[in-house]
Amino acid sequence: MKIAVLKESAAGETRIAAIAETVKKFAALGAEVAVESGAGAQASIPDADFAAAGAKVGNRAEVLKGAGIILCINGPEAGELKGAESGALLVGALDPMRRREAVDAYAKAGLEALAMEWMPRITRAQSMDILSSQSNLAGYKAVIDGAARYGRAFPMMMTAAGTVSPAKVFVMGVGVAGLQAIATARRLGAQVSATDVRSATREQIQSLGAKPIFVENVAGIEGEGAGGYATEMSEEYQKAQAELVSSHIAKQDIVITTALIPGRPAPRLISDAQLATMRPGSVVVDMAADAGGNVEGTVAGEEAAKHGVTLIGASNLARSLPADSSALFARNLFNFLSAFWDKEQGRPVLPDDDEIVRGIRLTQGGKVIHERLTAA
Repeated sequence: MKIAVLKESAAGETRIAAIAETVKKFAALGAEVAVESGAGAQASIPDADFAAAGAKVGNRAEVLKGAGIILCINGPEAGELKGAESGALLVGALDPMRRREAVDAYAKAGLEALAMEWMPRITRAQSMDILSSQSNLAGYKAVIDGAARYGRAFPMMMTAAGTVSPAKVFVMGVGVAGLQAIATARRLGAQVSATDVRSATREQIQSLGAKPIFVENVAGIEGEGAGGYATEMSEEYQKAQAELVSSHIAKQDIVITTALIPGRPAPRLISDAQLATMRPGSVVVDMAADAGGNVEGTVAGEEAAKHGVTLIGASNLARSLPADSSALFARNLFNFLSAFWDKEQGRPVLPDDDEIVRGIRLTQGGKVIHERLTAA
């Protein structure tokens, strides 16, 4: 089985879907790995490292010729995959809902497209979860970027010239990214508070030494929403939360927003009027910018000053840490494929009735088969 690793063509992409470590592991399974020349350059992985690990390095046509598995970060256009075998597995983050035409093209080309971002959040799939691995790094980077734009120190400092008060950081949304943001801000010495609509996150917030900020008189979600995500709240809860946020963010120096709802625009957490209550010099990092933003006025990939507040529309922060994000992504892909690898057949065998396979398989036999796409 030949595995092709492509150089990413998406604008601004710095990651690669394999590292020398995973090349060696695939080789140990009996696979042949081919890497497109220059694919790892922005992740600080030269072609020589891949060659030393046993991969063949060449141009795209050479890499794709006869490939039965294609690894990618972002789903390429079907026209970029000429030369791959019919029935080849295309494995990566394929953005199926927003790139439906590309999914149709994969089906037409005879590719079996596997969207890793739709990996079920179940115990045996944790090591395959690209969203968690990339969100972890993004949560860390959001705090670092916020700290870089904040014109004051994070920790309390007692000096002969006086005391510097610690920064106050408020994290909105306590998933993987939010938890890492809390931990990072705490490590930097900030006073941290956090909120979420899921009541089960209260203990997680406290376990990291942060203060939970919750709507007390209106019920949120008891436990988790579907797949560990939050769902939309009632109007009553949204109103109570808005009032709570308004009173709290006015006292904060840095706010990190992380709230996402799968398949829908990001929920609005902070209005322009609420933003205006923050102190001049404060910073807001909107990690949901790519999905429309949690903050009114957010533009993905752009930074703006509004009411004296710096508003950062964070866009795919994992890209700004290409070496580490590539390593984690690559291990996610290897963990998935190796879990289904059949040594006798020398390839992965994906059972139709497996929960993981059903969750991520978009196309098969020339057709789009995933129910989330066929229903739409």
